[in-house]
Amino acid sequence: MLSEFHATFPLFGYVCALLLGLIFGSFLNVVILRLPSVLMHRWRSDAHEMLELPFDEPAPPGIAWTRSQCPKCGHQLAAWENVPLLSYLILRGRCSACRTRISPQYPIVEAIAGASAVGCLFLYGPTTAFVLAGTLCLFLIALTVIDFRTMLLPDDLVLPLLWLGLASNAFGSYFTSPASAVFGAAFGYLSLWSVYHGFRLLTGKEGMGYGDFKLFAALGAWLGAMALVPILLVASLTGILYAIGTTLVRGRETSAPFPFGPFLALGGIGYLFLSPLFGRWLGY
Repeated sequence: MLSEFHATFPLFGYVCALLLGLIFGSFLNVVILRLPSVLMHRWRSDAHEMLELPFDEPAPPGIAWTRSQCPKCGHQLAAWENVPLLSYLILRGRCSACRTRISPQYPIVEAIAGASAVGCLFLYGPTTAFVLAGTLCLFLIALTVIDFRTMLLPDDLVLPLLWLGLASNAFGSYFTSPASAVFGAAFGYLSLWSVYHGFRLLTGKEGMGYGDFKLFAALGAWLGAMALVPILLVASLTGILYAIGTTLVRGRETSAPFPFGPFLALGGIGYLFLSPLFGRWLGY
């Protein structure tokens, strides 16, 4: 019935998907900003507890229940200041209290989340696969920005993403078969794990972090073992181009570390969107 309604009034469905994506994108910005601080505080607390040292550092703002506020002056945002995209435009990219410039990250993340929701609806229609594909996109957007900002891929996001991918394909085979999901998770982790240790043996340096192994395993769990090669190819090529471009533009040394997770995420989103389109064009 929902599919028939969407076929009759497709524009209504796409507008709803866009608005839903923008709302979730706004929440993603909160996760991106606050989750690393929460994790750092937790790690420091655990370290002090293990060493039996006092720890009185105040806890950072929570993710779900603390109201949004300006990072500079602490001004709590009113409802009209928290509308995705529109508030940024109305405020002209500045805090209404202290006039500090607001990072363009906020509208960019919201816009990408909204566009991803529209794209998922176009590919999968108003189905469970649409909800799952949109969820995968939201996780990957958050992980991409967090990795760029902090060089971290938090287990609090990567591991639930891995298990959700396995569960989705185990109970519904929405994106690949259950066997392919399991093999994809295993091969995804072991392939980058092998590259990491081989590179360390040859050079004495660490070429990537363990979060990259887990993220690649999560993509394998969602999209299947056959998706790993094209995802890794896209990630490697775009990562190389990013390193070269950064070196040319900023004069950064080529040996300087940069996050690899965003490029794995880019390869995963590319495969998620392009593989169904290629399937339609090829007639399967």
